[in-house]
Amino acid sequence: MISTVTTTTTTTVTTADVMTYSIIAVLALIGFLAVKEVLGSDETGSERIRALVSGSNIAILPLLIVFAAIVIYRVLTIV
Repeated sequence: MISTVTTTTTTTVTTADVMTYSIIAVLALIGFLAVKEVLGSDETGSERIRALVSGSNIAILPLLIVFAAIVIYRVLTIV
């Protein structure tokens, strides 16, 4: 009986953690994409801003992969 309670509690905590991290990842992705879009439209052409925009891909690409994994997981759990 204790084993069942422990397993259920662990699963519940893990699911809650995954949901929290999913929300954080999606919000970070939205933030990075918004910053890239806003800074990419800068007309001054500052070298520093261009470096920031091109360097933001380093953060955006892994977050896109995480977002795709979240979507696939959600679709598979619904079906």
